[in-house]
Amino acid sequence: MLIELKNLSKININAFQNDLISWYSQEHRDLPWRKDQDPYKVWVSEIMLQQTRVDTVIPYFERFLNWFPTMADLAAANEDKVLKAWEGLGYYSRVRNLQTAVKEVQEKYGGVVPDTREEISKLKGVGPYTAGAILSIAYGVPEPAVDGNVMRVLSRILSIWVDIARPSARKVFEQAVRELISHEDPSSFNQALMELGALVCTPTSPACLLCPVRDHCQAFAEGVQNELPIKTKKRKVRQVILATAVLSDESGKFIIHKRPSSGLLANLWEFPTIEINHPLQTDRNHLEELFQDKAKTKVKLEKVIGQVEHVFSHLVWNLKVYVGSIDQLGKSDDWKLVSAEDMEQFAFPVPYQKVLQVYQQSLNE
Repeated sequence: MLIELKNLSKININAFQNDLISWYSQEHRDLPWRKDQDPYKVWVSEIMLQQTRVDTVIPYFERFLNWFPTMADLAAANEDKVLKAWEGLGYYSRVRNLQTAVKEVQEKYGGVVPDTREEISKLKGVGPYTAGAILSIAYGVPEPAVDGNVMRVLSRILSIWVDIARPSARKVFEQAVRELISHEDPSSFNQALMELGALVCTPTSPACLLCPVRDHCQAFAEGVQNELPIKTKKRKVRQVILATAVLSDESGKFIIHKRPSSGLLANLWEFPTIEINHPLQTDRNHLEELFQDKAKTKVKLEKVIGQVEHVFSHLVWNLKVYVGSIDQLGKSDDWKLVSAEDMEQFAFPVPYQKVLQVYQQSLNE
């Protein structure tokens, strides 16, 4: 670690802090979670921003805070409503963990988010980055909040040649932040590093001529800014072939299914879906049998109306979309018959929102 941070001695830390924070105070984006330093709002925004673009998050954040303006509101909310508020953001375990942790804050800490790393790190779903972000941004504690943006910026500033895809690399960058962070304004310092990575020190073609800390950057001085950070490629994702069916009964209601309480897309709703493990399983009669076994009702498939692809971090779903009809549905908590209007009340993950769009488009053809 000491070898990787050898370039710290080349940095005028006070000048670096001043240049970075001055730029941030003038150039930072006007984002809804920056209007105050409410720990709850900071927490929600940081969880939403994990693996999600800022522009995508803004409307979700505003809706979420409209539905659950306080931690007490979120703690008391029905999980289905919470999942509906999160619908489309993906990685649904994030919001389940958030609600679980908020309940613990309500019960154990009297509704006040802990202000020490030891306590806040014990909350479900709060990892090193989220803990550091809340502590520094909301409470002004000089703790590192190291995400991909921060690792990219500091790998260039300090010419750090470690693979940022390796979990062990985070410790190197956390140590770098501890050395560099402003103790007078850690909130602005950490947000400035993140903002710099998002707006200027981008993954490809960094805008070095616009960078407020270019004079401190070792990679720029050496002309190697485009070679950093070092990051190994992710392993190849797995392809999964699925068949899904939009099925309705005589009254025009649609059958939907609640996914299991654990695993991928847990507790979210879907249209009946089966995995295709062999090309021969695409025979219409065989597919009808598979859907009938799953839904426990007679199924008649009419035709294929489209194809949907959805990319997860570790796999890709390819869904062939069918339309058809069903007989009467037996009583079940996991299966429901709902009208098109009532379907709005249920949280569907993005793949099935795409399926619904394919179905709606087919009605207009």
